[in-house]
Amino acid sequence: MTVSPARRAAFDTIQRVFEEDAYADRAFPAAAANLEPRDRALAQRLAYGTIQRVRTLDHGIETLARRPVRKLDPPVRAALRLGAYQLAFSEVAVHAAVNESVELVRAAGLGRAVAFTNAVLRRLALGLRELLGELPEDSPTEAALRHSYPDWVAETWWRELGREEALALMRAQNEPAETVVRRNVRKHGEVEGVPDPEIPNALHVSRIDEEAFDAGLIWPQSRGSQLAGLCVASQERERVLDLCAAPGGKSTQVAGEVTAVEKHPGRARQLEENCERLGAGNVRVLDADALELPPHLRGFDHALVDAPCSGLGVLASRPDLRWRGEPLPEFQLALLRVAAERVRPGGTIVYSVCTINADENEAVVDASGLAVEPLGQEWPHFVHPRRPEFLLTLPHRHGTSGFFIARLRT
Repeated sequence: MTVSPARRAAFDTIQRVFEEDAYADRAFPAAAANLEPRDRALAQRLAYGTIQRVRTLDHGIETLARRPVRKLDPPVRAALRLGAYQLAFSEVAVHAAVNESVELVRAAGLGRAVAFTNAVLRRLALGLRELLGELPEDSPTEAALRHSYPDWVAETWWRELGREEALALMRAQNEPAETVVRRNVRKHGEVEGVPDPEIPNALHVSRIDEEAFDAGLIWPQSRGSQLAGLCVASQERERVLDLCAAPGGKSTQVAGEVTAVEKHPGRARQLEENCERLGAGNVRVLDADALELPPHLRGFDHALVDAPCSGLGVLASRPDLRWRGEPLPEFQLALLRVAAERVRPGGTIVYSVCTINADENEAVVDASGLAVEPLGQEWPHFVHPRRPEFLLTLPHRHGTSGFFIARLRT
């Protein structure tokens, strides 16, 4: 029996993420490079779903197979996880999930493990879905196991949102992320998509049109991310400092003379290429450390601090981030203070982070001591549930990535 190209790509991605510490959004494109669109979509769902649900899957495998997952050979571990995901969380045929997972182990040269893999998968086929469906979710730690999150993430959301909203958020971020693009107003051309009722130039699409992307007509960008760029509200001839700019979604979205800072040379080159493709001639890329900017860079009208963070708002599109993300409040506050030094008196700073964690969100703004420009009346649909002066997009409420957004005045 041959293994389908989609399952092969998913298997390779899962192995690279868990055995080589690769990032899923880099490992998957390499594994799926030669797939047809339909196979690619299936491969991504299987790979990302398995990576997201790995904690729950491992619990099921260990319970029914009575063997610690960590002691298995890596290809066996990856094949069992992939097969278990299909058996528990998809509607694929049982025989395909079982047989192709077994063939992946055989193709990896582990003939001695084929019988074991087959036996475990048949046990999983009989009892896994029921076992996982009966897992409790009455406490943060129980919910973390059932929905496959680290305990600290479940505890954070439970504390800040309450049980019902925390559970809804966990469920939402185990589903595929929205497919939304930003229509690039700098270029003219036909672009298909359904306009979003809240976010100007946001289009809901069934898939990313590669030709439109290559032509610079669109940029894949969630509505939460686009909202952060809109909140900069800069005008032509105003000067804007973007402190964490790559890959350039927001830099190429805002008006004015933009200085886009990126520390890593490779990402800075990518940022330049993206600006060129999108026709953003107003953006100048600066390859520099945001915390050590040249002294002459001062007097900006606006700054954007789209800071690195734990990423708890983008776990649907970044499946491995839940296992590696960590809060960065000290670094975020340092970036915010740099922006305050470089913006003219009376200028504004937009602080945005793609996380749902008060320690990285409102606590950082509070610690900065900067005056807050209320955003709630301007964007009432996305108002923060506890702090109406801020915005907070929530995947389970708004169907987009989770972004905290504050606009501050120096």
